[in-house]
Amino acid sequence: MTAKAHPLDPAFVEKQRQALLKLRVVLLNATKDSEADESEIKEESAGGPREFEDDAQKLATLELDGNLVVRDVARLDRVDRALKKIEEGTYGASDESGQLIPRERLEAVPESIYTLAEEQAREQAR
Repeated sequence: MTAKAHPLDPAFVEKQRQALLKLRVVLLNATKDSEADESEIKEESAGGPREFEDDAQKLATLELDGNLVVRDVARLDRVDRALKKIEEGTYGASDESGQLIPRERLEAVPESIYTLAEEQAREQAR
């Protein structure tokens, strides 16, 4: 794979870098909040009288929150990779093929590191 430099203007790349930095903070905070919520639920359940229905609801909530955290962590990885690509001068080029990612996709999903077709193929493979 040879990544080509994307013909993006520096102002656009800087705007994307700022958006990625803000998104990174949001994702980190969401992950920390979810972890704090999980700890709180576990503390509430420890040592007190137990209602099995309440426990089941709490477990379901923890599972859903856990899935969200996993998605946020994966997205955070893509944000970090996109920021690294900006440093490398390869932002806008696919990590898989080196093909250029359309500007419209980068505007909609600034952490894009694959073309839409590549991303869809990766999703189907999962």
